[in-house]
This record gives sequence, C-alpha cells and structure tokens, in this order.
Amino acid sequence: MVAVGVVAVTGASSGVGRATVLAFARTGVRLILVSRSEPALREVAAECRALGATVRVVVADVIHAEALTAVVDSFGRVDVWVHTAAVMAYGRFEDVPADVFDRVVTTDLLGAANVARVALACFRRQGSGTLIFGGSLLGTVVTPYTSSYVTSKWGLRALVRALRLETRDAPDIHVCLVSPGAVDTPIYRNAANFAGRIGRPPPPIDSPEKVAAAIVRCARRPRGTVTVGLANRLIQFGFVATPALYDVLVGPLMRVAGLSRERVGPHDGNVFVPAPPGAEAVRGGRKRSWAGAAVAGVTLAGVLSVRRRTKR
Repeated sequence: MVAVGVVAVTGASSGVGRATVLAFARTGVRLILVSRSEPALREVAAECRALGATVRVVVADVIHAEALTAVVDSFGRVDVWVHTAAVMAYGRFEDVPADVFDRVVTTDLLGAANVARVALACFRRQGSGTLIFGGSLLGTVVTPYTSSYVTSKWGLRALVRALRLETRDAPDIHVCLVSPGAVDTPIYRNAANFAGRIGRPPPPIDSPEKVAAAIVRCARRPRGTVTVGLANRLIQFGFVATPALYDVLVGPLMRVAGLSRERVGPHDGNVFVPAPPGAEAVRGGRKRSWAGAAVAGVTLAGVLSVRRRTKR
C-alpha cells in the first residue's frame, strides 16, 4: 500500500479527470488541480473543498512544459500525479486539417511527455511517487475517423512502457496506465469535427466514476496496466486474432455506434482553446448501454468460426 498525501491531476476540469479529483477529495488528500480552463477549475475546486479537501489550482496547458513546474511548487511535493488531459478530432485523416491533427498529437502525446518529465524529476528528488496516465482502448486497437487520437494513444502506451523500464532502478517510483473503453464524458461533443456528425462513445459505455475508482485503487496499489471495460478484451482479441474480419466490421460499426445522427459543420472544437463555460463536466449525458458487448460477441463468434474452418 502506497501512502497518498498530495495528488496532482492534469485534465481536472472535465470527464475522468474531474471525476478523479472528486473521488480523491473524499479521501482527505491534498489536491492540485490542473487545466487550461480557469472558470471550470474554480468550479471543481469549490466542489472538492465542500468535500473537505485542501486544494490548489494551477491554470496550465500541458503543451507548455514550463507551466507545469508550478504544480510541484504548490505543496513542495507530489505523491501521485494523474494525467488525463486530452483532446480529440473526428474525421477521415485526409479531411482533418494538418494543424488540428498535429495539435491533438501534441496535446495527447507530447503533453503527456511534458508531464512525465516534471513528475519524474520530482519523484527522483523525493525517492518515490506514482505517475498514472489515462490511456484508452484505442491505444490497443484502431478505429476510423479518429486517426490523431489513436496515433496519440498508441504512442502513449509505448511511452509508458519505456518509462517503466527506465525507472526499474527506483522501486518506489511507479508508472501506470489506466485504459478504459468508451466512457460517458464531454470529450466527444467537445472534439474537433470534420466528419459531419457529432461523435459519441460507442457502447458499452462506462461511467467516469468507474474509471476514477480504478485510478484511486491504482494510486494506492500501483499496477502497470489497468483495463476498465468488460468488452475490451474481446475487442482486442478480435483486432489481433482476425484483423481482416475486424477491418470489415469496424468501419460500419463506427458509423452506426461511434457517430451520432446529429449533423455538424467543420469546426476545431476545444483542440486549440478551452471548451466554453458549461461544456466541461464529469459526464457527457450518454446512457449506459451493453449493445457493444453484443458487437464484441459477434466478432468473437466470427473468430471462432474462422478457426473452425481452418482446422477442417
């Protein structure tokens, strides 16, 4: 069991990050909330203080590494750093403007590297610390219309593995990855969009609170990789075992389950600037559904069918 005294969360103003700080606030730790959006941070900080937590607020964008040093300065140390900040863009690769694609990768991957540099330097000075990255099922499989996000999450998984290898000399420093499937957060509606239809989390959909609970458990008992989502393993199995079948199914399924019927014109979403007031919250308003488990089951049935035919 790792002692948790000071917890920093980058991406604290919305979604899983916001759910995570509220979960930690109930445990009596000191919190450092980090986000680009000062109004949203002030709102979250008030919620955490109402739960009895001591809170500091740092307004910073993770693409600017120098701004992150204020996180460590807040209490003089950080025991756990949770990084969940991310942006997203929908659209075919050739339809997404280059500057939008590049900023998504900069924020989601290079921003994570900036956090790692500051956090690990702090942990080395202290002799201990736990760094938890918010990953994604899309760091292990691929879907169309999300190329910049997928590229970032695959890169993040590689970065985490490299950091884990390079901190083997420090047994009290832990680098962890918590990877959920679809989660009901505002990221889908706040995303840049060049697909013509607003994105949505494909079922099965988990709550941000469920992911936050997994992050809190990981902070107390660090594990290399934590997966959240019952259908994840089936989807990953289909992606690896029968890539041809997966590739046939994933496009139509993404168009049906991953894009809503709500039309939208091209826009940059919150890729370059924070979402407007009221657009950042814990949840995105999607109902939990298990339809995706049926999709994963169809994929698995196809895999088993192919294997049976191969053996004959």
